[in-house]
Amino acid sequence: MKLKDKVVIVTGAGAGIGKATAMQFAKHKAIVVVSDIKMKRAEEVVEAIKAKGGKAVANRTNVANFLEVKRLVASTVEKFGKLDVMVNNAGIGPKQLLKTAEATLEDWDAVIGVNQTGVFYGMKLALVQMLKQGFGNIVNIASLAGLKASLHSISYSASKFAVVGMTKSAALEYANKNIRINAICPGYTESALLDQLLSAREDMDARLKSSIPMKRYGKATEIAAAVVWLASDETKFITGQTITLDGGTSL
Repeated sequence: MKLKDKVVIVTGAGAGIGKATAMQFAKHKAIVVVSDIKMKRAEEVVEAIKAKGGKAVANRTNVANFLEVKRLVASTVEKFGKLDVMVNNAGIGPKQLLKTAEATLEDWDAVIGVNQTGVFYGMKLALVQMLKQGFGNIVNIASLAGLKASLHSISYSASKFAVVGMTKSAALEYANKNIRINAICPGYTESALLDQLLSAREDMDARLKSSIPMKRYGKATEIAAAVVWLASDETKFITGQTITLDGGTSL
């Protein structure tokens, strides 16, 4: 894939899908800005990339803070002169899995702030730069929960449906500006969010796997491969799409 020397920001890149995505971009010779709210985790990913001969820098960013996202994009452009790819991956789940009537305001505000508003900030600020330079590519990490009903997680469901909608709307707006915007919708994938879900009840692992035709969870590297593919020059005619990786769950 044609990714050499492309400048890529990956948010939430300190672990899980974000880390796997950053590593995969670096493998293809891209220059990766590893952004995470925990600087230590970001630095560890950078070290791992450099140990394999890749190029990367760490950046501490809370995506729910507009000024911090603005600094992230500005510092990237100042250092590397451009921004080819923005991967809005940072996301969280609610602290408690509750029905809508019992859902807490704290969970709602936190999840919407990161998963929905954070993606809006990332798209808005990346687009400003991409319009200036005349090209760009944005990949948003949504979820299967943004395509179908999800129980006991109204904030997460709302935020991921929003990511799908924002992706399609923005893709339509900028399709004639040499800017592509797509979303990845993972199903149950090995991650901290899945661990949290599995801890909710003893039989959760069996219940979830019974709903997946492949009878296993996705791997972060499998999701990362799709992100990198969408960000590459191999997919120049794809925009406004939601690519679902769910082992057949949506079937």
